[in-house]
Amino acid sequence: MFWQGLRKVPNKVNERISKSKGSFAIRIGNRIHRRVVFASITCIFLVVILGFINNGTFAYAGSIRGVGVGIYWDQACTNRTLSLHWGLINPVSNNTLTVNIRNEGNSPASLWLTTSNWTPSAASDYMTLNWNYSGITLSADEVIPMELTLSISPTVSGITDFSFDTVITTTG
Repeated sequence: MFWQGLRKVPNKVNERISKSKGSFAIRIGNRIHRRVVFASITCIFLVVILGFINNGTFAYAGSIRGVGVGIYWDQACTNRTLSLHWGLINPVSNNTLTVNIRNEGNSPASLWLTTSNWTPSAASDYMTLNWNYSGITLSADEVIPMELTLSISPTVSGITDFSFDTVITTTG
């Protein structure tokens, strides 16, 4: 048939068909299409390169529990949290999460923070959990925002994943 030897004529000014040695042709569209392809390839390249360069530590605090207090993400105390996700943390750095603590007892109380069940156990030698609690006494049903900061030592090595449990307890 006579049309088999004819090439397709581009229907847009910036549209071309590239020839390949395979049995298919790749359509190279307008400038926007090329930019999207370029941006996608660049993102993939960066993810691969940063994956090799980054010596970060992925942390997931196994749980957070309150004894006499409720621990919430929001000030209205409608979104209770039972775990903390610290994300990617590099040596000599820290990550801070803010939670809201509500005294759920019937009397005023102070707070106490403890950690336990570090996995691997050596992680506790290189990591510290601090908070910005000033020692004030919370009235019954009082809510205060609290910053929890996980700090990583510059000498950490060999730890890529870890977890630990956090407990906030009322005293008094």
